[in-house]
Amino acid sequence: MTRQRLAALAALTLLAAGCGAPQSAAPPRPATSATPRATPAAAGGFTLLATGDVLPHDTVIEQSRRDAHGRGHDFRAMFAGVKPVVSGADLAICHMETVYGKDGGPYTGYPAFKSPPQVAAALKDTGYDSCSTASNHSLDGGADGIRRTLGAMDAVRLRHTGSARSAAEASRPALMKAGRAKVAQLSYTYATNDIPPPDDQPWAVNLIDEDTIIADARTARAAGADVVVVSLHWGTEWQTEPDLQQRTLARALTASRTAGRPDIDLILGTHAHVPQPYEKVNGTWVVHGMGDQLAGAMYHPPNQVDPRGNQSSMARFTFAAPSRPGGRWPVRKAEFLPQLTDVQNAFRVVNLGAATVRRAGRTAYTTARDSIRDAVLSRGAAKDGLTMAE
Repeated sequence: MTRQRLAALAALTLLAAGCGAPQSAAPPRPATSATPRATPAAAGGFTLLATGDVLPHDTVIEQSRRDAHGRGHDFRAMFAGVKPVVSGADLAICHMETVYGKDGGPYTGYPAFKSPPQVAAALKDTGYDSCSTASNHSLDGGADGIRRTLGAMDAVRLRHTGSARSAAEASRPALMKAGRAKVAQLSYTYATNDIPPPDDQPWAVNLIDEDTIIADARTARAAGADVVVVSLHWGTEWQTEPDLQQRTLARALTASRTAGRPDIDLILGTHAHVPQPYEKVNGTWVVHGMGDQLAGAMYHPPNQVDPRGNQSSMARFTFAAPSRPGGRWPVRKAEFLPQLTDVQNAFRVVNLGAATVRRAGRTAYTTARDSIRDAVLSRGAAKDGLTMAE
């Protein structure tokens, strides 16, 4: 299928409802801000929180079986540590990197992932409203894997974007409410591990293409979106610094405007396994990479654990209502929260800001927090007002 035809099909796509082997001069420190107990929705604005890759390796799947105590699989305990932050946002977005297997399994980790469908219920329970699903593992289970994944999300009323079960689903605009705003989320991946979509389903997974993304964003705006968020599975694995594709595409997407208004309001990156920097590009926040939110112990290079593979950031942006009708919803506050998959403690996801306050002597947590902070701020985001929240 030609790139032009793929772009035409993808231009209507909106929200519809390889990964590392497992095994087992620093920037200035920002001011910190406490997690707010109330969101600004009542005043017309809203908070959006986003997190990185959910990537269940074999060890994580086995822990979910133990946590279920003989009743299948249960991932809720793994996310419990970040539930207060996630559920406290007006709109919470995750990235589901893997597809789901059949009820009862078999379930597999690296290199061809098929996760238990109970992940979806845990994400919903944690407070997520939507997940991006375009990744290099989107076709690990073929079209059936996409069907099972999106079906499990539908069953718990968890929205999704980036992959689709039909051309109609891929082309059906959908928006989410956050306060008084209508928010559209779009999702794309750099590749699908050399697994092509079925010949009769070219719309199965959205691939990164600059013209397509801009067209989709404009379509979303025309459909009533006040805020357009683009989730991108991109970058070079294990590299903190954004690569050339990330920098070039970020500049192009944030420069795109219609009638003087940016077509895209926020870019959220995943894939690289490690925390990457945040920065403002053409006046728009770009999160180059949040890192893996949930994963088994990550090896890089082979046979050597790289602790960065279990470090990540939560991105939280507070949008304010526009000063005039039809105007841009500006970001009033930009924050990040460091988090960690504690592979030594049953793969629990830890809110490091809160945990290091409670456990001042926990050196491993403090080291991880500082490593994430340094990566996030490495391109000067502190000067644009980004702060580390607790």
